[in-house]
Amino acid sequence: MRTPSWVPVVYLGPAVVVMAVACLYPLLSALQLGFYDWSMGTPWSEAKWVGMEAFVAAFRDAAVWRSLTTTLMFAAVCVVAEMTLGIALALSLEGEVRGMAFFRTLFILPMMIAPIAVGLTWRYLFDAQFGLLNAILGVLGAAPVGWLAQENTAFIAIIIADIWQWTPFVFIMMIAALANVDSSVLEAARMDGANWWQTTFRVKLPMVMHVIAITLLMRLIDAFRVLEVIYILTFGGPGDSTEILSLHIYKTAFVSQRLGSAAAISVLLLVVVAGLSWAALSLSNPLKEEDH
Repeated sequence: MRTPSWVPVVYLGPAVVVMAVACLYPLLSALQLGFYDWSMGTPWSEAKWVGMEAFVAAFRDAAVWRSLTTTLMFAAVCVVAEMTLGIALALSLEGEVRGMAFFRTLFILPMMIAPIAVGLTWRYLFDAQFGLLNAILGVLGAAPVGWLAQENTAFIAIIIADIWQWTPFVFIMMIAALANVDSSVLEAARMDGANWWQTTFRVKLPMVMHVIAITLLMRLIDAFRVLEVIYILTFGGPGDSTEILSLHIYKTAFVSQRLGSAAAISVLLLVVVAGLSWAALSLSNPLKEEDH
């Protein structure tokens, strides 16, 4: 018996409406705020209409482009490292390994910790005087390093913290995808003489490429939205070497009290993330095969 066409509407309609409102209202509010000069704590009636001035200023602001460049570098390094490590761990632990349940639980613990706690933990680890990393360097006879006081090492520090926290997410997604790979296909590949490398990279991973694409997209979006860990670790410093765009938006809104400018930069960030998301999905769209 064929399902009536109204059934999906009844079941999915409320959820679609709620999601649309939840997504569209903040977006429209940000667009509206971008056309006004308004400071928090003042009545909205005192907001001054400035038109496209905030958007033009955002495009011309060198600090915005520096933050965007830092964000792109941060996202590129973190996402590539997390995808590589997560897939490697999933491939290592997908089979029968002694203590596998323990290792899987251990690997997902960082993802379960609140971002502020992650930031504080790594701030103590990177502390120039009492941090564990400098204590290890001291044992090895090396001089202590001011991890969070130098531009290069501070940028490396926020990357390490993000990789530590979110590689488990890639691991969980991939271990679930690999568990659903048809074993008969793998057995046929082995019978044809394929070794481990050929089975993995020519059969197994191509079969879960859609999951890899979705995982890549989710991590890419999250890398552009990260705020708490970097806020706690460096607050964008030293200078603005670790000031990603989301942190720049926060400072513009709540430190400089320029909410209209912050909203305009937020729209710019949305456009960048949407463009990168479209590019990631175009590489491997899970719905593409269903459309034909």
